[in-house]
Amino acid sequence: MSSIKLFEDRRIRSHWDEAEEQWYFSVVDVVEILTDSTNPRDYWFKMKIRISTDDGLELSTICRQLKLKATDGKMRQTDVSNVQNLLRIIQSIPSPKAEPFKQWLAKVGYERIQEMADPGKGIERARENWQKLGRSEKWIQQRMTGQETRNKLTDYWKEAGVKEKDEFALLTNIIHQEWTGLTVKMHKDLKGLKTHNLRDHMSEAELIFTALAELSTRQIAETDEAKGLAENAKASKKGGGIAKNARLALEKKTGKSVVTGENFLPPAKVKKRLK
Repeated sequence: MSSIKLFEDRRIRSHWDEAEEQWYFSVVDVVEILTDSTNPRDYWFKMKIRISTDDGLELSTICRQLKLKATDGKMRQTDVSNVQNLLRIIQSIPSPKAEPFKQWLAKVGYERIQEMADPGKGIERARENWQKLGRSEKWIQQRMTGQETRNKLTDYWKEAGVKEKDEFALLTNIIHQEWTGLTVKMHKDLKGLKTHNLRDHMSEAELIFTALAELSTRQIAETDEAKGLAENAKASKKGGGIAKNARLALEKKTGKSVVTGENFLPPAKVKKRLK
């Protein structure tokens, strides 16, 4: 299970290994946060050479590689490390953020144990993260309602024999393109997003119409008793079509587009020119 964790509002790509029951974190993301380097990959590359020369330790041996979503939106092999080995890596990075980051790692591990015992805590954690990012309570409620609708749809897909990951993504794209007129990638490009979750940057209206499309898809699939990818693809197109018709009707009345390029990205930082 891959996800995004926040440290001081900075994003760290992470992966929860169900078999090992432990987190793995992108080393490059951690390096970038601790060093504020403009080229964290290069910093990590040189750091591995330095540690190997000085201490005789090959840092690559305490890491593994997983496919995580890169800044260009593609899944790429990335060095990741569990908490124990990440602490060893952090020791070799001179940074005032090192100690706060160690405390954050311990907190993330504890929270995961809590969430496994009580899934409701995970929902509250998501709410807290959205609040930290400045989302309104109205937006948060709509986001959570939409997620519940999404979960019910994916639960149906699982029971209907649809394979997770690739096929889920394919059906999601069919629904999205049908109601918005854009693929998921095109919608992300419109909003200027790369690794970000599209739904986390949707407007209230976009969230509502997405939920309508997915609710309609599930109810149509249940009525038709859709099984497998092909039948659920047909239901997805129909469900997306219902939301499309509703969108067009609203846009005709208001003269405003429901699908927009608006996002919640922080203002771009202007780099100071060196004299």
